[in-house]
Amino acid sequence: MKPKPPEIMTELRQNIVRMPDVIRKASGIVIFGKRIRSIIFSTDIAIIKNTNADAVIAVYPFTPHPAIMQSISMVADIPVFSGVGGGLTSGRRSANISLFAESLGSIGVVVNAPTSLETIRVMNDIIDIPIILTVVTAHQDLKPRLAAGIDIVNVSGGPQTPALVAQIRQQYPKLPIIATGGKTDADIENVIAAGANAVTYTPPTNSALFKTKMAQYREAARKHNN
Repeated sequence: MKPKPPEIMTELRQNIVRMPDVIRKASGIVIFGKRIRSIIFSTDIAIIKNTNADAVIAVYPFTPHPAIMQSISMVADIPVFSGVGGGLTSGRRSANISLFAESLGSIGVVVNAPTSLETIRVMNDIIDIPIILTVVTAHQDLKPRLAAGIDIVNVSGGPQTPALVAQIRQQYPKLPIIATGGKTDADIENVIAAGANAVTYTPPTNSALFKTKMAQYREAARKHNN
């Protein structure tokens, strides 16, 4: 067994959002010399600032906005994968947003499943960071998208994610694959066993974390008054 590395932690910073330990079984993806296994899925800057994840994937169901990218980039002390559209936001606009993301220090950009080949080609011509394609179904044709400039796939297929990862891994043995891990250690182990190199993890919401903290405060107050 490998020796457990020493950990430095202060009292004020100990309540971070920790990634499930099982993610460490993944091989990781080395991007610009940094190995990334665990990726937190969040745009909450308080959570992004307080996590032990290797990176953050910042995608959201609205048109990408430079102000959001800038806010996350200013707060994050881990690599950022920035969502740049590809669906309603496409073409030159997605390319320009990608270039802005790169200028802010993003380690990669994420495009939606419907992203056209032309949009991928334009982005690939002007940025020097990986382009990550979100894959949601086995019906997506990856071959032309990889040829156009996709470097990594991010598999988000719901309950079908392990099967979809396994299918992609069989077709493309060396393709870097990120995949959603699910809620349990068993779910995460399944996507890793299927061939995922890195795993995204959705943390508890801010309100859920606050609920736990408030319960701790009430218990501390009860003990103090007894």
